[in-house]
Formats: sequence, structure tokens, C-alpha cells
Amino acid sequence: MDDRNAKQPGLEKKTARELLWTVELAFQGWNCSQCEWNYPIPTLLSDPEAKTAYDRLAAAKFREHNCADHLMRLTLSGTESFTARIRSMVAHGFKPKDAVELFLQEIAIEYPNQPKILAQAKAEGEDFLRRLRAGLI
Repeated sequence: MDDRNAKQPGLEKKTARELLWTVELAFQGWNCSQCEWNYPIPTLLSDPEAKTAYDRLAAAKFREHNCADHLMRLTLSGTESFTARIRSMVAHGFKPKDAVELFLQEIAIEYPNQPKILAQAKAEGEDFLRRLRAGLI
């Protein structure tokens, strides 16, 4: 029996798992910060009330999952997701609404004449604010 965590209460806090919202090219949904557990958003889900219900269901499934049943999470290399960029700005002291506005301006500069990417960024920014208001992130 291993009782190292009992002797080091701070260790549990440092390794606590979190429910993370992820938007990437091949995946959009919730995942665990410690393992490869994920809960993808259904493709045709667009109603805000349905998204909120989906978020509650994902949170319940997250609490029920056991990280030992899934592979450990590997760090991602490559481009940062839109949501991660917004989170980074908020972590650096920007108000969420300001962070989304600045982020959208950056995307417009980085991807000129690419309306699909700008539309995706705008949708992710709005979704980020909706989830923040709902207390999910």
C-alpha cells in the first residue's frame, strides 16, 4: 500500500485533474488534463440550451471516470488551439471579453482573406464566453 500522498497533502493538489474544453481540427469537446479520457461534442449540436445540457453531462461523466482506465496524457506539440490562446490572455490579466476581442483581431491579421477560420474563431470565442458565464471554465 502506498501512503505517500497522505504524507504530502500538497501533492494531491498539484496533480488534481481538471476538465478541459478543447477545440482542434479533429476534435471538439471535453477532456481530462491527466489522461486521454474525452467526451466529444455531437456534430449537429448547436442550440445553446442543448450545449449547456451536454456540458453538465460531460462534467458528470468526467467525475465518474477513472484515469487509471485511460492512457496518460501526452503534451501536445504544434499549434495552440483557439480556446487555449484565449485562456492564456485571460491568465495574463485580460478581462475575458477583451481577450476574445483581441484574439479575434489577431486571427484577422494572422489569417487574412480566410473567412472560414475567422468564423470558427468567432464561434469559439462566443462559446468560451458562454461557458465562462455558465461557470464551466
